[in-house]
Amino acid sequence: LAMPQHEKEVCPSCLLCLWLCCFRLLGLLGLVFMLGLEPVLASFMMLWNKEYQEHDLVTSSVTTKVKGVALASIPEMGLVVWDVVDHSGLAQGKNSFFVATNVIVTKNQKQGKCPEVAPWGLCKTDKDCQKGFSDQQSHGVQTGPCVKFDVLKKTCEVSAWCPVENRKSPPRPALLASAENFTVLVKNNIRFPAFNYIRRNILPEMTDKDLKGCLYNRYTNPFCPVFRLGDIVHEAKERFSDMAVEGGVIGIQIDWNCDLNRFFHSCLPKYSFRRLDEKESNRTLYPGLNFRFARYSTINGVEHRTLFKVYGIRFDVMVFGKAGKFSIIQLIIYIGSTLSYYALVIIVIFRLWKVRSSSSVMHSFSKP
Repeated sequence: LAMPQHEKEVCPSCLLCLWLCCFRLLGLLGLVFMLGLEPVLASFMMLWNKEYQEHDLVTSSVTTKVKGVALASIPEMGLVVWDVVDHSGLAQGKNSFFVATNVIVTKNQKQGKCPEVAPWGLCKTDKDCQKGFSDQQSHGVQTGPCVKFDVLKKTCEVSAWCPVENRKSPPRPALLASAENFTVLVKNNIRFPAFNYIRRNILPEMTDKDLKGCLYNRYTNPFCPVFRLGDIVHEAKERFSDMAVEGGVIGIQIDWNCDLNRFFHSCLPKYSFRRLDEKESNRTLYPGLNFRFARYSTINGVEHRTLFKVYGIRFDVMVFGKAGKFSIIQLIIYIGSTLSYYALVIIVIFRLWKVRSSSSVMHSFSKP
């Protein structure tokens, strides 16, 4: 078949020239991008990431003061006023404070002999009891006899503080849940040693009247250092009434992200809250948080004590922070590394461009 006259054979050298022109145009556009848009992006990233600054990490100290008083109805004791001394208990460690929310009370204990509490020390005869035996679960030291515990059970007699604490599970609802309305003043002093910069979360413009009248709110009062305990737990997405039964651990996080430059100075605390312990009783063997303490008295020359098993919430205050300040050295380092990067990229582009162009020309001349 004869080829139509209007269809002409395409010149190979014309295609090669067209391809070379397109390749050089793309290279030129890439070079323009590198020399024009990339410096703008690099400058933006420098400002956004504050690469021109020298940075330092925070060092800090934390003190707290809890305030509140409540009237609680406690089995074995009746109506009892619990103030801060009763609620706070023993020190829980650095940068932490504890508030009691539930309690089991065993009154009028004294040194003597009494039945061990079931299911520990169950026995049928004296042969099942070993004199002098005790372990981690024992409430006392076995004396040898197997004695009556209740209508159905017998347990080994122990030498202990009698009567032995009997109740195992905490009361529901929590007896001291009114601690939800207690408040805590968190005082945080920070320092950035590299800049000799000192600040605290009680801001300079705050007065004594402000502190006594303010209460933290994420939206309306985000810099007030006085917190209602119920609000802290709520911010951690928990219910105080549920958490109060067995206790737990809440983290109060203070973040300091400071810019110490004169014209852009900013150094304010930001608070956040979250639960730190495992809250599901069926997912952990020992849920919550509790400890015991006793109050002693002497009646007719005999020492007695009232034993308290206290459940509560421990609040851990954690401080994080970083400050930045303009440094000509950091700026020079950033500009130098950026220019080196651009120079390397431009060299690579020119190399590829030259090699590709040369190989294409040689290929065209090698064709028959």
